[in-house]
This record gives sequence, structure tokens and C-alpha cells, in this order.
Amino acid sequence: MNLKQIEYALAVADEGSFTRAAERCHIVQSALSHQIARLEEHLGTALFERSSRKVRLTAAGEAFVRSARPALEATRRIVAEVAAVSGEVRGSLSIGKISSLTEIDLVELLARFHGLYPQVDIHLNMSKSELLMADVRERRLDLAFVGLWPGEKIEGLAMRLLAEEELVAVVPPDHPLASYERLPLAKLEDQPLVDFQAGTAGRRQTDEAFAAAGLRHRVQFEAGNVMLVGEFVRRGLAVGLVPSKIAEGFSGVVTVPVYDAPSRHLYAVWSHRPTPAAAAFLVLLEQALGRRESPGDPLLVRR
Repeated sequence: MNLKQIEYALAVADEGSFTRAAERCHIVQSALSHQIARLEEHLGTALFERSSRKVRLTAAGEAFVRSARPALEATRRIVAEVAAVSGEVRGSLSIGKISSLTEIDLVELLARFHGLYPQVDIHLNMSKSELLMADVRERRLDLAFVGLWPGEKIEGLAMRLLAEEELVAVVPPDHPLASYERLPLAKLEDQPLVDFQAGTAGRRQTDEAFAAAGLRHRVQFEAGNVMLVGEFVRRGLAVGLVPSKIAEGFSGVVTVPVYDAPSRHLYAVWSHRPTPAAAAFLVLLEQALGRRESPGDPLLVRR
């Protein structure tokens, strides 16, 4: 058994597909399948149930993943930890973000990080808050930027509050609500709404805000990306509730503040034991947040 075999097996477990795992590992599928077959032969048991449609872990495979993931993480840290002793930051940095991150210019921040630590490979992914936090817990990501309903607990991770944002209504220009200077949430109860998919952290913010006010939350359109929310509104199909900074980036819509609007908290979350690269990035992030009021700093997207 070698580290590449472990890496390939974990990729198949994550992707649920030999094809996608091979693409992720930059190897032809036949070679990946051969290495996993050798791993299963070494272990004396099958790790995956293979069918024409899907690949699933066996009970032995689930046990393998539980042990293999931290083992692979530990071996990857060795080179980075040894280099860090001599003051050199190496290895990789994997960061996840929600589509509606508004508080910082993450690409600019990563550009500064790359300028300081050019030997670190950077990986940036975009997903939903709950998936990102799970990936950080499982060490698939080093750090993530997420948005949560106020009071929602973050368990098993270190965190830094970045901002508290109120949501505003976005409506088509010819909509009756477009003439309001400010409106109550109740005015949206009978409107067709566009929102994030049910069960996501973004959707819970609005679901719970309407429920707390005793209002019906009528969602007729679900979107997986915040920019799609703006597109539904622009076409006159629905009304949306989005962070005010996001609304500023929409075109062809009218923004209306809401008296009792829901809000969200933006966080950076990471492991309690960050890699040297993640620790260096967190220092840079903290410096950027400390310069929050400094004019001309492009890292921060100010209100």
C-alpha cells in the first residue's frame, strides 16, 4: 500500500465515480482502477461496490476512509511542517467560498499571499456553506468563507466573524413595491419569491425570518447561485432577498430596504490545527481586517 493508492481511493470515495476521480487526480482511469484493485488485493477486501451507474463504499471501504483520510493528511503535512521550522511556507492551500462573499476581495488577497509564498499551490472552490464547513472538518479544505443565520452554531472549527449583513428586497423596476422607500417583511408574503435551494444555510435565513414573523414564505423559484436570483428578478418573475452589497451588483432591478429583514453573519472557518500555509494565510487575513478603515486598501469591499 502506498500514498498514491490511498489518494486515489479517497478521490473515488469523494467523487462517487472512477472517471471523476481520475480527472481530479490527473491520471487515466485505467491506471487509477488498476491501483485501487492492487490496494483492495493488499487489504484482502473490496472497498467499493461497482455498478454501471454509481460507485459506493462497502462497509470495509467506509472503515478505510475513516482511517485513511487523517493518515494522508498527516503525511502531507510532514514536508510543510519541516519546511516551516526553517521559516519556509510550502505545500498547498485549499479555500472554499460561498457565491455571495462580499466582505473581502478574495482573489486580491490570494494574489498577495502568492506574492509572499510562491511555493504554495492554491486551490479555490465555491459551494454551499454547510458543504464547505463539512469539507473543512474533513480536512478537504484548509479554510472556508461561509454565511450563516445569526445564532447558528459552528461546531468543531475555529472561526472569525467578518461581517453582519442585512438583506434587502430586490424587485423589478415596474413592480408596485419599487416605489417604497422602506417596506415591512409582511409586504413580501404574497409575492412570488426567488431564493436559494431548500435546506441550504442561505435559505434557512429567510425561512426562519418569515417563520419568526408568522408569515408564509412562498418560494416559487429556487436558484443555486446568487447571481441567478438577480436574473429572475430582472426578468420580472419574482422578488428576492439578498445582502445589500450583492444587490449593488445587480442591474435592471430596484433595491428596497426592509424594516424587519433577515440578516446573515459572514465567517471565516478553519481547523483548530491549521497547516503552515493556512496559518500564514490567516495572518494575512487578520492584517487585512485590521486595516478595515484604511482608505485605498483593495482587499476589503466596504459598505
